[in-house]
Amino acid sequence: MGIAGLPVALLLVALTVPAQAQVPALRDLAKHEQFRDVKISPDGQYLAVTGVVKDKTVLSMLRLADMSGVNLRPIERDEVQDFWWLGSHRIVYNMSQKLYDVDGMVANGELLAVNADGSNKTVLYSWRRSAGTQGYAIVEGRLAGNEKLLVNVRPWGKCDRGPYPTARSLAADGSMETLATAPICNASFVADNDGTVRFAHATGDDLKAKVYYRANASAEWELLFDEGVTHRIDTPLRFTRDNKKVYFSCPGERKMGGICLWDVAERKMEALWSGNEADADELLDTFEGRDAYAIASMPGRPALTLIDKSARESDMMRNLAQVFAGQRVSIGSHTSDGHQAVVFVDSDTNPGEYYLYDVAARKLRFLVAKYPWLKRETLASTEPIAFAARDGTSLHGYLTRPQRAAQGRSPLVVYVHGGPYGIRDRWRYDSYVQALASRGYAVLQVNFRGSGGYGEEFQNAGARQWGGKMQDDVTDATRWAITQGIGDPQRVCIFGASYGGYAALEGVAKEPDLYRCAIGYVGVYDLPMMFKRGDIPESRFGKNYLKWALGENEGELRARSPVAQADKIKARVMLVVGGNDGRVPEEHGKAMRDALKAKGADPEWLYDRTEGHGFYAEDHVNELFERLLGFLDHEIGPNHR
Repeated sequence: MGIAGLPVALLLVALTVPAQAQVPALRDLAKHEQFRDVKISPDGQYLAVTGVVKDKTVLSMLRLADMSGVNLRPIERDEVQDFWWLGSHRIVYNMSQKLYDVDGMVANGELLAVNADGSNKTVLYSWRRSAGTQGYAIVEGRLAGNEKLLVNVRPWGKCDRGPYPTARSLAADGSMETLATAPICNASFVADNDGTVRFAHATGDDLKAKVYYRANASAEWELLFDEGVTHRIDTPLRFTRDNKKVYFSCPGERKMGGICLWDVAERKMEALWSGNEADADELLDTFEGRDAYAIASMPGRPALTLIDKSARESDMMRNLAQVFAGQRVSIGSHTSDGHQAVVFVDSDTNPGEYYLYDVAARKLRFLVAKYPWLKRETLASTEPIAFAARDGTSLHGYLTRPQRAAQGRSPLVVYVHGGPYGIRDRWRYDSYVQALASRGYAVLQVNFRGSGGYGEEFQNAGARQWGGKMQDDVTDATRWAITQGIGDPQRVCIFGASYGGYAALEGVAKEPDLYRCAIGYVGVYDLPMMFKRGDIPESRFGKNYLKWALGENEGELRARSPVAQADKIKARVMLVVGGNDGRVPEEHGKAMRDALKAKGADPEWLYDRTEGHGFYAEDHVNELFERLLGFLDHEIGPNHR
């Protein structure tokens, strides 16, 4: 039986779902997931589950034998963010809170612990409750034997001259021991299989990646790799089983990212795997956590490359790939003996399901679905696409055709991702895409220059190309969809959030006859303002980032700002703004609205003073979906001519 058989008093209660739903309700698409994560205890006796109850994330501990358990209620206004088993009967977890510089919940830097039966709740690290704490704590992994956690304590503030992050071990009894102090701000750490921290790596204020290494716990840090010297980014991931080599994320041999092995004694780097169409996404650890067995990537759909084909984990993944053909399969957690594992399965039309897998018997037991009210048959499929930009550059993206498409061309929404650097669109469930496709719109997503996942050269090609080649890539994708007979050339709208909001408004300014409408969601519309308002220019790193991304010529920045090009815009515009947006302050949206009004074009306006850089509250997201679709229906709707 699945977890759905629990008493009503517990978190894990099955929801009733209307049968034979034709399209998902917008309110259902706007909901937060009911279940977020499931992890099994090392001895296999318990499951720990996070889920949402009354808009609050709750941690539940359940005894597998009879599915009885307890809920851990969040404290104050915070919610449970993530959790880790530390021993078989103790859970470490952190809390999150709503911040206004990003969408969603963000970890608040505190660590707490509780027993599997709900007893002995303890604060392990808290900058709010303990005097003398220097920063916020991040769990970065497990140490030798999986009996301790590797915790990174990063200082508050700019960290320009220290104090620098410290690596600490966290034991089940709550004791913490300092293992190393980083030689650079914002560092992450990598320990060997004996629990010794050997690497510290970060991007410096000069925007160049740096890797520091030490041979043992008493050795001094030495700068091993500096992107400013090598002109390549190499990032340590983990040691091999014998500690003689280290897996690195590295440039591949085909301009895509790869995985390399660095020989500790010889200090030589050799390529292990090179991406063909996309970078590596993840290096997958063996059950005992002392080596790797596979590389996950997403050239179009998810792909898995086995680097140790004899490993039992590889055999398990081969079997699961057959059972869940056409979906992405990942191992979320497992028992210390490797006999049981929690398996997560998802796809474009499957928002995510958790199963308990008996490794020896090869038997699956369904646990929970993340969104149990959504049915796969009501969701639209997403297909990978590839085409050449005007200068011959290969571009990749995704096309989602409407679920109820009429014959012929469909009204088209070009949906531009934010970031923009290092972020990419992926083959997965997306509530915004599904909201559009379920109401008759084809949705086009393109990984334009500057996007992540296609090599450093491709990402760096987006530098100072706001309104330039990055925008041209979006334009070329739009014209490709029209040429392919997918989109109706008279019914095309461009939509995006953050940078995507910039691209939407810049798109209708630069190509006034291509788009009928534009929707800018918490977007950037005044490039010079980026240097003066918001949280990015508050640090030296942020200022250098803006110079790299945008350039410093204020005249050029003004010319590439949508607020200065309102007179070129023919399309109807909708603006969505959060009043508590610390990343892109509301002044951007108000300035764009004023510029459009000045030329006699009053935009559709959706404003919420409580929301930040992206709407989060379910009611607000539902209203956004309704207003957005109402706007689209009026301008380019399936019945519009």
